[in-house]
Amino acid sequence: MSEDSPAGEPSRFVVGIDLGTTNCALAWVDTRDPVADGSAPAIRTFRVPQWTAAGSVEERSLLPSFLYLPIAGEARPDLPWGDSGEVAGTYAQRRAAEVPEQVVASAKSWLCHPGVDRLSPILPWTPPGSSPVEGVARVSPVAASAAYLAHLRDAWNHAHSADGSAARLEEQDVYLTVPASFDASARELTRLAASEAGFGRIHLLEEPQAALYAWVESGGDAWREKVRAGDLVLVCDLGGGTTDLSLVVVEDDGGRLGLRRVAVGDHLLLGGDNMDLALALHVRGRLAAAGTRIDAWQLRGLVISCREAKEALLSDDPPAEVPIVVLGRGRRLVGGTIRTELSREDVERILVDGFFPVVDRDARASVERAAGLSELGLPYAPDPAVTRHLASFLAAQADAVAGPADEAGAAGSPADAAPALPSAILFNGGVMRAARLRERVAEVIGDWCRDAGALAPRVLEGADLEHAVARGAAYDGLSRRGRGVRIRGGTARSYYVGIASAMPAVPGHAPPVKALCVVPFGVEEGTRLPVSGAEFGLLLGRTATFRFFASSTRRDDRVGDVLDEWESEELEELAPLRVDLGADGSAGEGASAAPGTRLPVRLAAHVTAIGTLELWFAPPGEADRFRLEFSVREGARG
Repeated sequence: MSEDSPAGEPSRFVVGIDLGTTNCALAWVDTRDPVADGSAPAIRTFRVPQWTAAGSVEERSLLPSFLYLPIAGEARPDLPWGDSGEVAGTYAQRRAAEVPEQVVASAKSWLCHPGVDRLSPILPWTPPGSSPVEGVARVSPVAASAAYLAHLRDAWNHAHSADGSAARLEEQDVYLTVPASFDASARELTRLAASEAGFGRIHLLEEPQAALYAWVESGGDAWREKVRAGDLVLVCDLGGGTTDLSLVVVEDDGGRLGLRRVAVGDHLLLGGDNMDLALALHVRGRLAAAGTRIDAWQLRGLVISCREAKEALLSDDPPAEVPIVVLGRGRRLVGGTIRTELSREDVERILVDGFFPVVDRDARASVERAAGLSELGLPYAPDPAVTRHLASFLAAQADAVAGPADEAGAAGSPADAAPALPSAILFNGGVMRAARLRERVAEVIGDWCRDAGALAPRVLEGADLEHAVARGAAYDGLSRRGRGVRIRGGTARSYYVGIASAMPAVPGHAPPVKALCVVPFGVEEGTRLPVSGAEFGLLLGRTATFRFFASSTRRDDRVGDVLDEWESEELEELAPLRVDLGADGSAGEGASAAPGTRLPVRLAAHVTAIGTLELWFAPPGEADRFRLEFSVREGARG
């Protein structure tokens, strides 16, 4: 249970929520359901009432992660539980093609963007040169995320109104998923969004782990027959906005198989959104060649139309082509709309070859854009090739495991570990519902394995990709009550705080910063980690900047290790925290310490029960006095 959760008996319902970039889903378990001896109660998918058109409310198994912001005074019918002001779900998604400036999309991607104030009303994002729509109250990424959760809350409570107040969603143990690559600030912001939606019993879970839990749950005990000790499972999760990569090793756990997550990839803003834009640019180019110009406003609507066409053309039984309609602007357009089409061949060529090219295992993704000046916006991955990112990830994790399993199930030789090649693949995410994309990824990784003298990886089938993360989150809740398999792993990264060196001032040279390891890789939730045998000078009475770093590759560092220097790819610098600490431990205005006071302190880190991080500072001989959390603002809470 999280530290913010009330004490008491476990809740009746165990709820898993996938707060996705493109869709949200909710799965649940009633722990009072009668079950056979030794088995777990059934996991069910919740059907969410939502607007699908003006005046029409339907139940759907997914809640699209779109938020329509009505103009002040705009009339609209109520949902079954009343009017919430903003409109989430299918209706908002459809309106995005018509009035994109009134619809929030990809809020989750903004939630993890350290370059903006994620508590400020910045959505819908307004590109340079344009202005927000008058009468539309914009929202923050946190508020948009809270709105999706509030819709799920109200829908659940309406459906369970006969069960009394104890059945309300706010009273249940809720397992909310985040990308494995979310840093501590993004996790804290997710927790804040859940808190704003009224949830008091929140647990955070990494999405790839949830996907693997869903696969385990879907097969019952038969999952143990599909993998073997020594297997390295690649969880390849491509959603609407992100690519999330994880490695899980299958171990012999006292005669039974166990699972341990050993690596996660960097946070990549690369997914279905990129693909929708690629298709829209293709259509725009074709129209331009025929003499029809599409402006920036129309392009935003065209992207939404291409998303719908993509899903149809990548389905199991796709049509040859799908019509595309673009709303017109100006008197030059006959009928006010532009009509064209997108073919299955277009989608395969643009998406399969463009985003999943066949590359060698020594290929590497480009890491930066060449432009010296760019628009402010989401920090998308510079390289659109998912297969190059896969090659980079597996190469970076060469030391995470000994190597791929051979035919008999034994670990490969050390030479095989460069890169770390999987022996099994589990796909997840809405993008990977397309069989052609799964086939290409398996084909490319299979070639890498064969080149290294290993077997091509097996593809683990069976999980429902649309609802897998939510179902897996609910399963995780059951497993924490002793009714399922647990995936071990702890923190997905090691974390470091910057320490300024004590050295004489030199013109033109700032004192070098050292990186002090405060949280090693793989630390379990709820662990406290004191940095023993060292004191540091904590600045009081003046605004100070705390620098933080993270690494997904340095697995041997321990608490208290100090890095004097490091390679640029080894550590990623996180958003800094700026705070003014007073002598009494307070933060912000009113700090009482004399400006510039340096207080000798000991340092301890705390990995909270929900996976966020805190730093505690204690003067010699005293209990912990100062606390810094990875902040939800450009600062810290003390």
